[in-house]
Amino acid sequence: MERYQQADPEAPVVLVSALSPSLLRFFRSQSATLGQAEDLLQDTWLRIHRVRHTYRPGEPVLPWLYAIARNIRVDHYRKASRQETREQQVDQFPEVAALPHERPGVDLEALLGSLPESQREVVAMLKISGMSLEEVARATSSSVGSVKQKAHRAYEKLREQLTRMGFGQLGAGGRS
Repeated sequence: MERYQQADPEAPVVLVSALSPSLLRFFRSQSATLGQAEDLLQDTWLRIHRVRHTYRPGEPVLPWLYAIARNIRVDHYRKASRQETREQQVDQFPEVAALPHERPGVDLEALLGSLPESQREVVAMLKISGMSLEEVARATSSSVGSVKQKAHRAYEKLREQLTRMGFGQLGAGGRS
């Protein structure tokens, strides 16, 4: 990031190729379609380019980057909500029954989608993006204790849902 600030022409390529997969997974975990996630990713890189001067050399890059990504996602959500209230749904698609040869499994997106947004965001940053508690706290402008609490509540809800789905009681080691 420091090289990017100093106008090194190779730095943006290295930064984008190293961090885009994690950011894309972060956006996909927030119940976005692949197309929406790619749009959010592109908007994030444009914003990073515009505000790269605000990065403080020596500070961790991930919390700064994920704070920007989070703000992009929130802005997108707000914009979509405003549009949704103004637009009217014209066509409804019929429900498609599951094919008999498909066996039921765990739909991770549906499980995560059932969580409140703040819990889903924390789980995505911790488990999908591999960030530390401190990095997530910085990225979400909250305390480490708050991040722990949101993660704990999210894990409890996920555990309850999996138990109801017949996957058994998960023990402390994560095994049924």
